[in-house]
Amino acid sequence: MMLEQKPRLSSYMTELLSEGRVAFSREEAQKALGIGRRAFLDAAERQQHRKRLLRPRHGFYTIVPPEYLAFGTPPLTWYIDSLMNHEGRPYYVGLLKAAEFHGSSHHAIMKYQVITDKRLPMVRVGGSAILFYYRKDMDKVAAGIEKRMTDTGFMKISSVELTILDMIRYRGGGELDHIATVLSELGEKIDPHKLAQISSAFERSVVQRLGCLLDLLGFAKTAEPLHTSISENSVLPWVELEPWRARLDPELVFYPVIKNQRWKVTVRREPEPEN
Repeated sequence: MMLEQKPRLSSYMTELLSEGRVAFSREEAQKALGIGRRAFLDAAERQQHRKRLLRPRHGFYTIVPPEYLAFGTPPLTWYIDSLMNHEGRPYYVGLLKAAEFHGSSHHAIMKYQVITDKRLPMVRVGGSAILFYYRKDMDKVAAGIEKRMTDTGFMKISSVELTILDMIRYRGGGELDHIATVLSELGEKIDPHKLAQISSAFERSVVQRLGCLLDLLGFAKTAEPLHTSISENSVLPWVELEPWRARLDPELVFYPVIKNQRWKVTVRREPEPEN
């Protein structure tokens, strides 16, 4: 009498790929294969050595389809939602990566920037990486989170309005010129009233800096509702557009100081967006 063989992990992975899935949990695989923890880990280690399987987080695995073996990982868009569901955390893809999805083309990056409500370490996956940014009150920016369809389902990304506010808050867009470039590319897509609504979840200084930048880049009309929302009930204190410049030795600051009275922002250097 022949003993019935249990399905192999490689066959299970092939089956998932045929269903349009690239991610699974350890518990899910053990149950489907009818094997214990040790047997699964041994099988998973063999597939990892063959570069066919990744483990971005403890207990979470991503299959590398043949066409992505050279890169070392499938697109993060295929499994970021599954990964964050595995972590049990709310999230959205934001900052420069979200700007790229919205049409900003100057700063395409390999690193995915993900905002969530827990401080998580950077995750390296093949030739890419996931950088996590912390926001405690994710519910306050829910109006600025959108669902974007992907080849394997969907993922959550920040709207144009939330993206540009986050770029000021986290400086995740890099230096001022980089942020200005993205703003100049996405400025026509901004919904002024939605921007004002979402801005209530941000620090006043972030809103002031963004409003000042919008004015400098020719989007003063877009910034009108934003200005109304921030100034109607309070007197704005002065803030620096680039706080780090204010900390430099005065002799090293070669740019004339501009005082933006509307937003109460000190500008030590006007931004120079890329063409």
